[in-house]
Amino acid sequence: MRVAAIDIGTNTVLLLIAEVRGGELIPLREQAEIVRLGEGVDQTRELNVAAAERTLVVLRRYGEELRAHEVDRAAAVGTQALREVSRGGAFIAAAREALGCNVEVIAGDREARLCWRAVAAAFPRLGRGRRTVLDIGGGSTELLVGGEQIERLASVPIGSVRLTERLLEHDPPTEEERHALRKTIDAALATLPTPEGQLIAVAGTVTTLCAISLGLADYDGARVHGQRLVRTEIDRIVTQLGDLSLEERKRTPGLDPRRADVIYAGGVILSRVMARGSFDEVVVSDRGIRWGLAHELAHLAT
Repeated sequence: MRVAAIDIGTNTVLLLIAEVRGGELIPLREQAEIVRLGEGVDQTRELNVAAAERTLVVLRRYGEELRAHEVDRAAAVGTQALREVSRGGAFIAAAREALGCNVEVIAGDREARLCWRAVAAAFPRLGRGRRTVLDIGGGSTELLVGGEQIERLASVPIGSVRLTERLLEHDPPTEEERHALRKTIDAALATLPTPEGQLIAVAGTVTTLCAISLGLADYDGARVHGQRLVRTEIDRIVTQLGDLSLEERKRTPGLDPRRADVIYAGGVILSRVMARGSFDEVVVSDRGIRWGLAHELAHLAT
């Protein structure tokens, strides 16, 4: 049995094709493309035509991958950018045609639950204690708290792309802009459940910060997944990124140049969550929504 899961996010589109073997998912193909689907959505509540086409080009290529791997079950989910646009029906129809499978725009709580499922499968030993799962996306941030099961969860519309477009006009950001960024993030975090236990973070912000910390010339999910980053290291990297110009950031080892403009805002979100929960470290997960969806597909198929 082969399953495929596609995560159509505000900043990236991610693909996982996996074989279900002995109750586990064995990855056959993973791919991530930065397309910035949510470009301008915070201001217009409409999909940018060029951004939509960039995304569809990638989805058509993913559709070819699904057919080449003879996938048995496939599904795709759209998150914050597609939740907000007023006329996304044409894009969803085109995405379904490109992939050849269902595309569902999911609510923030379902997005959070898929992340929790992915983390629980990736780190089964952590399931014995208290934990907080954090997903920093391009358009929204999800936070879940619990033990063996989810007890509290919430999603807020702050993310690396949204906050960069809204608050950071100068290069590098001015002190006034940095203050406004921290204030906006703290106000949003105050509405979320109080984080506790072990912090596990998923998605591109934390995996990129980890890649920078490791000095990776090329991203390696196997090296990043499961790493522990201490708060002092995160704060050091985030402060450094905020002091650099965009062109300087693009030359930072471990940082995909296409993410260079939004990584600072995402990093500040992570830093403020850690400060709020008094966390000394974060466990990095390379397995987010797409893995939770794949586990769901595998379960439904049994």
